[in-house]
This record gives sequence, C-alpha cells and structure tokens, in this order.
Amino acid sequence: MFPRSTACRGAQRALSARAVHPSQRRGLAAPASGSFQYQSGEAKGLKFASRDLAGQTTTLALVAKAGTRYQPLPGLTEGLEKFAFTNTERRSTLRIVRESELLGAELNAYHTRENLVLEAKFLRDDLPYFVELFGEVASSTRYLPHVYNEEVLPLIHLAHKKFLASVTDIAVNSVHSLAFHRGLGVPTASSSTTPYTKYLHPETIDWYSKIAFAKSNFAVVANGADHGDLSKWVGQFFDDVRATPTEATSEGTEQSKYYGGEERIAHNGGNAYIIGFPGSSSFTGNFYKPEIAVLSALLGGTSSIKWSPGFSILGNAKASPGTQVKTTSAIYSDAGLLYTTITGQAKNVALTAKAAVEAIQKIAAGQISKEDIQKAKAAAKFKELEHGQDVKAGLELTGAGLVHGSKAYQIDEVAKAVDGVTEQGLKAAAKSLLESKASVSAVGDLFVLPYAEEIGLKV
Repeated sequence: MFPRSTACRGAQRALSARAVHPSQRRGLAAPASGSFQYQSGEAKGLKFASRDLAGQTTTLALVAKAGTRYQPLPGLTEGLEKFAFTNTERRSTLRIVRESELLGAELNAYHTRENLVLEAKFLRDDLPYFVELFGEVASSTRYLPHVYNEEVLPLIHLAHKKFLASVTDIAVNSVHSLAFHRGLGVPTASSSTTPYTKYLHPETIDWYSKIAFAKSNFAVVANGADHGDLSKWVGQFFDDVRATPTEATSEGTEQSKYYGGEERIAHNGGNAYIIGFPGSSSFTGNFYKPEIAVLSALLGGTSSIKWSPGFSILGNAKASPGTQVKTTSAIYSDAGLLYTTITGQAKNVALTAKAAVEAIQKIAAGQISKEDIQKAKAAAKFKELEHGQDVKAGLELTGAGLVHGSKAYQIDEVAKAVDGVTEQGLKAAAKSLLESKASVSAVGDLFVLPYAEEIGLKV
C-alpha cells in the first residue's frame, strides 16, 4: 500500500477528516430508526436526499435524467456512462483510481431507460472527498478523443455483442419499443453499429454532458450519511456546476403514450417470448397503481422458495421444469409496463404463453382464491420493503423521484398503498389489461412460437 506521504492532497484531506471530527463517527451498534424514509432538501438549486442508517459505510449516488429515453442522439447515454470517473480538469483517471483505492472505495456507473447513475461506496468519514469528486465529474469531465477511442468505444462494442447474444435482452427491448415507440422504447444498449459510428463522438458526448449534468437534471442521494453533513458538502462542492442546461432539448419530455403491437425476431440462440400490458408509473408519478404490483406477484413465475413452485399462477402452470417464467412490473416516471418473460424450448414457451393469458382471464373473472390474493399482496409488499433495504434500488428510486417528480420515493408509503389493494380492484385491473392492446415480442424459433392472436390477445 502507498505510504501516506504519496497520497494526493484530496485523499490526505479526506483521510485526516477522521481524526479531526471524531464525534461524527458512528459505530455498527448505533441505533437505527427502522424507517426507510429519506430526508430531502435543496442546496443552491441542487436537490439531494439522505438516509442516515447505522453503519460504517456510505453509498453516494448522482442520479441524472439522462437515460436512453432522454438522449437526443443514439448512443449518447452509453458514451456518457463509459466516460464516468475519467479525466477531470483537476484529476486524471489514474489519480481518481489511486485516491479511491487508498480510501478503500468502489466506483461504478450504469444507466437505465430514464436515469444515468454514478455511484461510490466508501467509509463514512470520507463523504467530503467523494461529494467533491462528484462535483468535479459533473462540472469538468474532459471527453478526450484518445480515451474515447481506446476505452469508451471498445466497451460499447462489447455491450453491443452481449446484447445481440441474449434473446431475453432483445425481447425486453423489443417489447418496450412496441409499447412506447420512442422515449421509453429506446433500447438501453446499442443494437446496431450504426448509432455509435454515425452519431457518437467525444464532442457530442461533451455537448450532452452539459445537458445531463445541469443542476435541474440531476439529484444527489446518500445512504448512511448525516443529512446536515450532506447538505453542507453539496452546497460547497457543486458551485461550479451549471444551474440549467446549455441547450434546451425536448427529447423524451413528452408524456409517455402506450401503443402496443407485435414483433417477431428470428434467432438461433434460444427462445424468449414476452407479453406486455400498460402498467403503473413510479409512486412519485401521476399514474401509480398499486394493483399492478399485486398482479405481478400473483402471476409470478419464479418462486421465492427453493424446491417449491410457490403460490403464483404461472409458477404452477409452466409447461416443463426447464421453462423459465418471470413477471415484472417496470415502473417509470410517467408510465409503466407489466410484462411476463418466458424462456426455454420453443414448444414449452408456446404452451406457457397461452397459460399466461388464461391466468389473466381467471383473475379478471374472480376465479382466484382470497388466500392466493392475500399471498400476492404480502409478496408485493415484501418486494417493496426489500427495495427499501437494497441500497442500489433505494438510491436510484429516490434520486429519480427528486429529478422527475420533485419528491423522494418513500418505500413505507408504497407498502401502505399495496396493503390497501382490494379483490375488486385487482379484478378490475386484470380486466383492463385484457381490454387494452398487448405488446408481444417473440424471439427465437418463429415456426413454433405463437402469434399474439393465437393465444387470445389483441394487438
């Protein structure tokens, strides 16, 4: 390990903070509130939130409204993600890496359809250093051509190959495209070499960063940090970040509209069949429907109990043990998609797809026992509370809530909403799915995989 004398000035300051402020340290046995609530605030125009749970470590995230939904040109979100924690005006990539290693920290970046997330995990007392680093990343990252050619572009090529090799990834992106067209329908990974060879360059990524990393377009969220401390450091280290985007863009800002439809893609790497319907927005959005979370649990597929198919309808209706089924409620700021993913041998996938439609018909007709409905509510509530304990999910949902809806995603309140779902409400939700156009994507052996109308769906 490098001796203290070789550490850079920023790392030395962060390391010495532990000795200067011993009163801020909290032991592992410190009491916790038992609540998953985040405190939120605003410092010099930047929204932030924190949850001060007991422990010696902190996770800090910068959540930007810069997912693929909002990129003005194909590939910009991927490029911006791959440039994370590279050269800034004050720090080289090597220096950032060395400082982080000296502090025992972990750095990560990823994106979803709506958000770009920069994440750091570190010892609690090093909060000032990493808030300062995030402020530099947001205000002065240098998008150098040689970094793009030698590091960024190869990573995007790798993501492209991985995407094309996965029938499930292709089907998930296909069903989103059918459901929402542009916006939420834009693929999360480049599915063709055209986007990043035609549109993607260091100059365009730099231009996009000045939109994504404006204070109005991102929030800072911390798990395991004192709220007052976070407020202080955010106010101090984000001064150089622009308040508003350098250029206005309307990409992705329109209200999401659900369309539906069908797409069939031949592939020799396996079989994936996805059936999707209009779902629920995030709790912080205006189209939140707790019934969708319960429907997702009731349809299910994958059991949470080893050696048991579980109580879910599709978990007990799979055509063979080798068939994998999973129902997902994907929530976004202003819309959602409830979809069931079926993978396996083509013949068994076809049979299970038909069973999935019949399951929704049974729920709509009230042919499900009260006991199973109660189990589904309990499972849905558990998943929401589990999100509260999962640091990654909690940070992203909270940051997204602040950026998209100006309020934090409060897990406790979501769990209460799930508790309030009634049997009649569940039946009405299932009936509305059958009355709407479905989004159906078939990837694999198209000779065997059924068309949507053959299993009773409208597209």
